[in-house]
Amino acid sequence: MTYTVAKGNQLVDPDHVSPVDGIVDLRSDTVTRPSEEMRRAMAAAEVGDDVYGEDPTVNLLQKRAAEIFRKEAALFVPTGCMGNLISIRIWTHHGNEVICEDRGHVNLYELASMSAIAGCMPRAVRAGEDGILTWEQIQPAIRPKIYYDSQTALICLENSSNMAGGTVYETARVNEICDNAHALGLKVHMDGARIFNAAVALNDNVAHMTARADSVVFCLSKGLGAPVGSMIVGSKDFIERARVFRKMFGGGMRQVGVLAAAGLIALEKSPSRLHEDHENARRLAEGIARLPGLKIDPAKVRTNIVIFDCSASGMNAVELCDALHAKGIWAQDTGFYSVRLVTHWNVDRAGIERSLVELESVVSRKVGRTA
Repeated sequence: MTYTVAKGNQLVDPDHVSPVDGIVDLRSDTVTRPSEEMRRAMAAAEVGDDVYGEDPTVNLLQKRAAEIFRKEAALFVPTGCMGNLISIRIWTHHGNEVICEDRGHVNLYELASMSAIAGCMPRAVRAGEDGILTWEQIQPAIRPKIYYDSQTALICLENSSNMAGGTVYETARVNEICDNAHALGLKVHMDGARIFNAAVALNDNVAHMTARADSVVFCLSKGLGAPVGSMIVGSKDFIERARVFRKMFGGGMRQVGVLAAAGLIALEKSPSRLHEDHENARRLAEGIARLPGLKIDPAKVRTNIVIFDCSASGMNAVELCDALHAKGIWAQDTGFYSVRLVTHWNVDRAGIERSLVELESVVSRKVGRTA
């Protein structure tokens, strides 16, 4: 299906048109819309009651996710936040601590659910600029076995690291952390919201990258392009417990095969095109690096996330995003002088080039006035 956009009556592939005509939406890869193939699969999906375990499309999605990650089982959940919360709840007890990177999603963007609902506390560790924790950074944060200290139960790793600019954990580092954690009786959970992006950057596969993690959550609704949903993968016993907490947290869904059908296509087909998003992100970073008042190292952009510093532009991040918004380029402020752009399959190279043109017009005018 194609449709006519407002400007020039040009027929455009709907997979490369933003939800609002003329907008280049780079706020996040969560804004992706399902492809026509996904929509057809959703309409034709065979369904059943998933709370009873009777939805055949959900069951197939779960089977395929477990196979791809070489784990015993998998569970479909509405969101990555719920998947992380369920995993934290299973691996911890009330009063435990969870070691995570200071900028990790579980620490910043999940509404303190590990404390409010799972009853444990984050023990945030600041990694270097790249947001990638090492065992040498984790080890000092582990609580000693003293009865009056809250006890460390879990280590959470985020791959790729969103707020560090989509940086990636090398598999050897993940394995080192897992091996040392397991030797101390600790569990390791991987928030792999964008694990397939990380796999493309490493030229590796997700099963190898997460083999030693005790649980993994990944999103179908970000770069993979499905409209809704995330997956938890782990051992059979872990997933059976996860099913209980999914229901407790309000995530028991009924004829949800209509969503799982899109998730299946996302899982099977979307990873092979993620390199395009990475190439577009690098192009963005290279263009931004040449603009006055903006700071970024393009060599550090490995996946689909571009974060740059605008402190020398004469604008803070909100002001810069507002100025871009007025020109039809949607970006996200992630700090007072920090702006994030995320590439995805609904923005093609033409959208990237237009974004750079508009960004240059905004910052050049401002820098020129304040010089």
